[in-house]
Amino acid sequence: MKEAGISPDVITYNSLIAAATKRCLLSRSLDLFEEMLRTGIRPDVWSYNSLMHCFFKLGKPDEANRVFQDIILTNLLPSSSTFNIMINGLCNNGYTGYALSLYRYLQRQGFVPELVTYNILINGLCKSRKLNAARRILRELGESGNVPDAITYTTVMKCCFRSRQFEQGFEIFSEMKSKGYAFDAFSYCAVIAALTKTGRLEEANDIMEQMARSDIDLDIVSYNTVMNLYCRNGKLEATYKLLDEIEEHGLECDEYTHTILIDGLCKAGNVEGALRHLKNMTKMGFDSTLVAQNCVIDGLCKVGQLDHAIKMFASMEDIQAKRGGSSQKSDWLGYYIIDTLFVLSLGHLVDILETSSDVILGFLSASQMEIF
Repeated sequence: MKEAGISPDVITYNSLIAAATKRCLLSRSLDLFEEMLRTGIRPDVWSYNSLMHCFFKLGKPDEANRVFQDIILTNLLPSSSTFNIMINGLCNNGYTGYALSLYRYLQRQGFVPELVTYNILINGLCKSRKLNAARRILRELGESGNVPDAITYTTVMKCCFRSRQFEQGFEIFSEMKSKGYAFDAFSYCAVIAALTKTGRLEEANDIMEQMARSDIDLDIVSYNTVMNLYCRNGKLEATYKLLDEIEEHGLECDEYTHTILIDGLCKAGNVEGALRHLKNMTKMGFDSTLVAQNCVIDGLCKVGQLDHAIKMFASMEDIQAKRGGSSQKSDWLGYYIIDTLFVLSLGHLVDILETSSDVILGFLSASQMEIF
């Protein structure tokens, strides 16, 4: 460009700085900015915005704040994008409180937030588990004349569920339905998972049927959520049909899919089936998760196979030792055995102790456990 006798202007440099920023090439962005200054081209607010964004992306909020101060000192007029970059960058770098303070300060100075500003701040507050503040900003959004979109509502709803404020989350879901918002699979599954977690299985089934009627394409996370609901309802046949459906849609099951099925089999009393699936899980190349192992151990204990459960736990310990980790076996197994012994009926307990006492005592001795 220069060889052709064409001099770059601020727009040229802004494009180059933005491209370098997108790739997190900070030194290149700074070089271009310095070159612009040397050639006598005055940076505009977009030049500073790009630099500020780059610093935030690289986890350098102090440097980003200095760029923001430079905008003010050079008498440039910050754009709404400037404020959005600042608020988003502060939230993403763990300074949500400062982001909220900046937002309040800007409001007092006459700044009128856009919908994207509200969404950025609400998302940051929700990630920081500041639910009350997020709901307050959501109310302000409604009062401002802006219309919250589905992303706004879903963000706050998920935050409610993560904070175990389930009723508040369900209220937001109901409000979305009454206002005619369209739901994606992620929104439906968040509600289904929350209803399942709180034991409201009939309502979860109703929401699942609504999702099925809406012809939404499900991903593996969505299928896992529905499978978990089926297993909680004891509908193993429906669960296996879902596995076929997953395969028909060209999706691949993950370790969570198999763990959910193993848990469902154990809850249905089919511990042998759970053990077979645990072995198949390993054959398919998955590392059996701790949750899956715990489900099977729990299932074995509940059907009175305590010696099998202890041997399985010992094999878990051996695998963990080979991987160089620690399993904190002593406390876990000690309290688990005590709990199991009290749960089992007395008559059944005597039978187990007669057949398994040597195994238990030998194992406890080897582990140097002092649980009594």
